[in-house]
Amino acid sequence: MDLSGLGSQDEKIVFQLHEINKRIVTKFERCAGISQSRLELLHVLYEADEMSQGALQKKVNIDNAAVTRHLKQLEENGTVTRRKNPEDNRVTFVRLTEEGRNRIVAYCEEKQRFITTVLEGVSSEERSQLMNVLARVQQNVENIK
Repeated sequence: MDLSGLGSQDEKIVFQLHEINKRIVTKFERCAGISQSRLELLHVLYEADEMSQGALQKKVNIDNAAVTRHLKQLEENGTVTRRKNPEDNRVTFVRLTEEGRNRIVAYCEEKQRFITTVLEGVSSEERSQLMNVLARVQQNVENIK
């Protein structure tokens, strides 16, 4: 990645963070075979036996349309089941299938391999420093109005 066309060091840092994020998302999906958003949905469902789609959406903080789209595809491939609440048809309950429970274990193992590869050669001290810096950057981003 050639950053010479950018001006200040600060511009280069923000650009590099953006580029790293794009590449991590793409490579994670290719390595793990699932998007981070879907894995997060599955992980929440793994922890809960069953929950409403609305509660799931709030827990993962993904917009409702995206959650519906993800769940529809996960249902089509046999990972989750959805059912209407018999007392209130406006509420849909979601749960992992047995196949879904097996898949999430494999996805999490692949995620761990990916993380290990990404952080290869980065010492424990460097990881701690990086976490502190990234937390400050994230807080600054959150404070932007």
